[in-house]
Amino acid sequence: MEAEGQRSLALLDGSRLIAESCVRAGADAYVGYPITPASLVYSYASQRFPVILPAPDEITALQWMAGLASTGRLPVTATSFPGLALMVESINMAYMMELPMLIVLVQRLGPSTGTATAGAQDDLRFVHGLISGGYPVPTFCIGEIEDCWSLPPVALRTAVELRTPVVLLTSKEMVMTERSFELGKLGDIQRIEREYYEGAEPYRPYAADDAEAPRFLPVGDEGHQVRLTASTHDRLGILRHSTDEALANTRRLSAKVKAKTPALYDLEEKEGAKVLIVTYGITAGAAREAIQMLSEAGIAASLLVARTLVPIPDAYFTILERYPRVVFAEENLQGQFASMLFGERQREQVRIAGGIGHMVTPEQIAEEVSA
Repeated sequence: MEAEGQRSLALLDGSRLIAESCVRAGADAYVGYPITPASLVYSYASQRFPVILPAPDEITALQWMAGLASTGRLPVTATSFPGLALMVESINMAYMMELPMLIVLVQRLGPSTGTATAGAQDDLRFVHGLISGGYPVPTFCIGEIEDCWSLPPVALRTAVELRTPVVLLTSKEMVMTERSFELGKLGDIQRIEREYYEGAEPYRPYAADDAEAPRFLPVGDEGHQVRLTASTHDRLGILRHSTDEALANTRRLSAKVKAKTPALYDLEEKEGAKVLIVTYGITAGAAREAIQMLSEAGIAASLLVARTLVPIPDAYFTILERYPRVVFAEENLQGQFASMLFGERQREQVRIAGGIGHMVTPEQIAEEVSA
């Protein structure tokens, strides 16, 4: 036991916290293909998950994830852009079948295979358009080391309650960099309790009201027939072309995600501030340092750290309207989050602190605020 007032410190990286947090929250299967910089998540998961399946490639990994989810397992995988690109069709399949699963996406420098050992925040726009038809996949983003512990349970609960794949976005520096960490900051994790259909009537696998997820039953249930399909279907899971019921069922997929995905963010507003710094992920640390530097120079700036990225919470637009000037800090050339919020043609009051091949610095952010 710790002596009174004594701190328990450990040298940890984000990968270990993510894997452990997922298991404690109730994830019970990991399907992995080793890809930098997500390999450490795979390594730690192989030591902790009840079921571990080494896949021969990322296409197989997501197909196995779908199979496990259909039997009632709660599966997790981790990958980076090249792997996610191979998974896209199967993620769409799981989205339409309404199968819960978690995909940890560890970003690295692109395009293509890019540089596996250089970090980046390059994949947000890709995730934003992951599903054919523009349907949103709940996407959360780790902004600090504590989030590696607290966000996986939120992501997994969202996957279960909404019956959908969920993406947890992070980056090389967060999952591979070891740092001294105070274990006392880790709170308890409540295990997710799954609720299944228990009615006596025949099971309708896709019966749900607007903006709701249907009750789940795994395939192979002894009391009910369970149909799961990735084609346009009615409430019974029977393929339909464009009937009113089938199209309403398809519209519901978007409605449930937009209505039920929790809006998670940190907002630090300074009195008299005319500038808002908006950031996410690993760049949040630099943004906080920039705020301190600006404060010491007598310049007030507010800070929004987004943890829910897709669907975009309405609260973000309300916050943005309060500021005549906005600086987006993100490690890419395009200002991907800025373009999601403001469109491709940036307004005059929007500035971008970005770049590739190196992390965004506090000085770079402060310079854009002061410009």
